[in-house]
This record gives sequence, structure tokens and C-alpha cells, in this order.
Amino acid sequence: MTEPNYLSIEIGGTKLQLIIYSRSGEIVKHWRIAINQEEGSEGILKHIQQVHSEIPGDVALSGVGVGFGGPVDIVTGQIGVSHQISGWKGFGLGDWLRNLFGVPVKIDNDANVAALGEAHHGAGKGQETVFYVTLGSGAGGGLVQNGKLYHGRQPGEAEIGHLRLSPTATFESLCSGWAVDRQIRAAVMQNPGSHLATLSHAAHGFGGEARHLLPAHAAGCEIATEIIDQLAMNVAWGLSHVTHLFHPDVLIIGGGLSHLGATLQEKVSERLEGFVMKAFLPAPKVELAFLGEMVVPVGALALISN
Repeated sequence: MTEPNYLSIEIGGTKLQLIIYSRSGEIVKHWRIAINQEEGSEGILKHIQQVHSEIPGDVALSGVGVGFGGPVDIVTGQIGVSHQISGWKGFGLGDWLRNLFGVPVKIDNDANVAALGEAHHGAGKGQETVFYVTLGSGAGGGLVQNGKLYHGRQPGEAEIGHLRLSPTATFESLCSGWAVDRQIRAAVMQNPGSHLATLSHAAHGFGGEARHLLPAHAAGCEIATEIIDQLAMNVAWGLSHVTHLFHPDVLIIGGGLSHLGATLQEKVSERLEGFVMKAFLPAPKVELAFLGEMVVPVGALALISN
């Protein structure tokens, strides 16, 4: 008799990952596919069908877990919307996957799933209350308590991205990768002689400018340092609200901007101490995500196997 396995699926705006895990958590097979946004949801569904046809006959699946890049009805498996890929709005992904694979399916927002992955197998392992924030193309978050995702009243989410840091600015509008990229482009135009400007011009590309922050900061560029300081302050300000509401044991930073590493981690942690009321000090630990690109698939495994 073959050993049952789980299929984890990450459906994002730029990549599709499908991983078959054994019950012991070992990878049996891994597919990573770049998404062509022009093909919309139909292109992604075709890729999933192709993967289904490639699964070896001796690999038995007992469930499918999915992390989706957008709002999801976790009860019905229906997609709310994707802000990056057309064609998903109102699509019954849960039913579609159940019909294709013939096994139980659980679907949740990718930030929630990532939070679950870090809580079970990453930087939050062993902690009772874990809050995860992803600073990527957008900004999202997830709260895990006693190993379970918190949703609240449906269709609730721990949606830090839409938390307002002022009447006109959301957390996402100030702390996402796209927001930082825009800030860098404006700073480069105003400071064309800066080291940050030199790195940005040398890249000959539009978008992803945040990758130049750390090397420019390391080279002593004051403009880069100011942008990192501003980002850290805004992230800490948002996380202070999370702290006052939920008092997590650990706050985990993931997503592309987490590649700023200890520089961002330490600055956020320092700022957070000043934003949290004295009765609640010391503030929660601030950690960097541990699982990297595997965070959503690992979380999807935890979603379906627990």
C-alpha cells in the first residue's frame, strides 16, 4: 500500500509552486512555474492540470492545501479577487481542485498560510501567539494562536495591509515593496549624485529598486539610510497596533523587503519599543522569516495536515 501524501500549492502573482510532501514532511516532487499574467487564471489552471498529469501513479494524495494571493472564502473555497491576475473573481477554486484531485482541499490567503508556516516550522516555532507580516509587492499579515489561524467573523483576516497609519495612508501604501520602490525613484531624481542613484541607474530597469537599499546603505549612502529608517518607523508603527491588540510572543517579517535583513530587523525592534505603552514592555521579539520562498508551500502543508 502506498503512503498518502499532501499537495501544497502556492498561487501568486508571479509564480506558481506545487509541492508534494510525504506525511513526514519530506519533499517528494516540486514544480516551480513562472506565471504569465497575460494568460490570466486560465493559464494557471492549465499548469495545475499539467502537473496533475505528471504525478506518478504510485504517489497517493490525501489532501491539497493552497495559499492564494488574494481574498478567499475559506469555507467555500471561492476566490474573492486577485489584484495581479485577471479571471479569478468569484471562481470556485476549492470545487475545481476537489474535482481534479479527488481529495479534500483547504484554501486560505497566502499571507495567512505563510503565517501558519512560520508558526509551525519557522521563526515562530514553539511560540503561542505569532504574527507574521509580509512586505512584498503588497503588504499582508496573519495571526496564529496555539497553532491555529485567527480569522474572526467571516470574511475576517488579520489584514495589516489596510491598517491606516494616517487618514490618508495605509500600512501597504507606506511599507510595501512597490511603495519603497516609488520612494527610491523620487529620491534618486532629487539626489542624482547619490550612491543609491548610481546603483539604480546601473540596473537599467524599472521596478525592484528596493534591492539597492542595503548595498547603498552599507556604502554609507545617507539617502538609502533615511529610506530604511523611514520604512522601519512605519513598520514598527503598524506592528505597535498589532502588539496592543493581540500581544504576540513574536513578530515575524517576511517578503522581499525582509532581505534588508538585520538592518531592518534591528531598526524595527528599536522603534517598536518606543511605540508600545510602558505597561506592555518589553515589546515582542522581532524576527526575520526563516522559510524564505518555501514559506507558503510549507504553510499550505500545515493547513491541510493539521
